[in-house]
Amino acid sequence: MTTLDDLPNLDANLFEIPNLERLGLTAGNTQAPKILLLYGSLRERSFSRLATEEAARLLNAMGAETRIFDPRELPLPDTEDASHPKVEELRQLAQWSEGMVWCSPERHGAMTGIMKAQIDWIPLALGGVRPTQGKTLAVMQVCGGSQSFNTVNQLRILGRWMRMLTIPNQSSVPKAFKEFDDNDRMKASPFYDRIVDVMEELVKFTLLVRDRSSLLTDRYSERKESAEELSKRVNQRAI
Repeated sequence: MTTLDDLPNLDANLFEIPNLERLGLTAGNTQAPKILLLYGSLRERSFSRLATEEAARLLNAMGAETRIFDPRELPLPDTEDASHPKVEELRQLAQWSEGMVWCSPERHGAMTGIMKAQIDWIPLALGGVRPTQGKTLAVMQVCGGSQSFNTVNQLRILGRWMRMLTIPNQSSVPKAFKEFDDNDRMKASPFYDRIVDVMEELVKFTLLVRDRSSLLTDRYSERKESAEELSKRVNQRAI
């Protein structure tokens, strides 16, 4: 569990942990929100990974349980069977989670192939159950140069396609190589504060949605389909 001592850039007097009472939820699931974090670079000093680790620390301090997926050795989509150990790990984490954080570098004006490959390996359905539907999502990007929003905009499109509830706030860190110290911790700055904002909002939305997800995503058209028919449709080999 991360403590405020591990977060020297925070003002402890202003830092708040979202809770059910303040959200107007007097009853419900009191377990820690389960958040999966994905990042989109394999570099030894990956700034998307460092930003993701910073986000995980904040989520832990807010009472969430986190898992960071390491994309190394994840095969390209369709080059291996879904029984590949890294694919199985990713899919199990997707099912485990209640919410996700996606953080990618921007490369040639877009998300990286590493980021997209992870999302592509998460199916729309597993045995008729959608592993991402109704789950919350926060999107972030790191930039090598000036601030851009191309990647977070693309991630939002993917989140919508995966039927996730993408929160309004987002983070884009320009010249990311200037924003981390020699200990690979993010420096105090408005960009750090924005990540705090995004993680706080993600926890709030996850708490609001968690006991209502199945109701919010229940659809007339899908009630007409059996689980077997739904699985066949969303897992078809050819579009």
